[in-house]
Amino acid sequence: MNFKIGVKYVSCVVILFTIFSCGSSNNDKDSAVASDSLTTITAEKDTSAQKVFAAIPTPLETADLLKKSGAKYNLNYLNSVDNVSKYSTAKSKALNLGVYGADLSFISMFDQTQESLLYLSCTNKLATGLGITNAFNDATSERIEANMGNKDSLLAIISESYNNAQSYLASNGQKGVSALMVAGGWIEGLSIALQVASATNNQAIMNKIADQKTPLNNMIALLEINKADYPGINEYLPNIKELQKIYESIPLSTDKIVAALSKEQFKLIADKTSEIRKKLIQ
Repeated sequence: MNFKIGVKYVSCVVILFTIFSCGSSNNDKDSAVASDSLTTITAEKDTSAQKVFAAIPTPLETADLLKKSGAKYNLNYLNSVDNVSKYSTAKSKALNLGVYGADLSFISMFDQTQESLLYLSCTNKLATGLGITNAFNDATSERIEANMGNKDSLLAIISESYNNAQSYLASNGQKGVSALMVAGGWIEGLSIALQVASATNNQAIMNKIADQKTPLNNMIALLEINKADYPGINEYLPNIKELQKIYESIPLSTDKIVAALSKEQFKLIADKTSEIRKKLIQ
């Protein structure tokens, strides 16, 4: 799972979006400024999903952290492959494409060849249902099978596939669907991390969970930007904002000071994440 923190972009997007939407001017100069702002917002909106997805709990950097934490493979951490047939709407497919992607990244760290292929099949089914044909296809399956002994390669293939899926959705008028895919992956990654932390009491993972305050804010901004275009986001956004309220009591980390979670904060985050996840995978 990768908890690399992405801190740069959404605050700028929100500021620009707010300035542009607060009013307009009748003169040419103000119209030009507004046009430039809208162009910037659109460009940021097109790429923000990929930037958030790069910050959610999935591939390379913290695979070593998981191993050092004493994490063991536990199928109960993951969304069951039996659930895939339940996802019939675009929003449920997108959310759980993200969920199964985070699961697939976790599985790939533990040499679970057969289950990797089962979860890859789930992602392929959901991606196909969303019209994505270039991300999780037979070629991807063949690459994954050929690299089963190389965890870094496996995780890189999974990351590439998700970037392809996000790019397809974003470039085909489905930015809201793309945002839900990002949200599903982020929530599932956090859920896995919380379960590993609970089982191992590993402080490094606890710190990474505490450090999700900024990525969570970024993800919520991404959902906010896209909710007008895709109303299905509103079904999940209020619960995710409740998680944000819990994180507001946690100070941001600095280069020298790591944010720490109290037992009460950890339980609140774990309980709320579990509640959100149940809604996503039901």
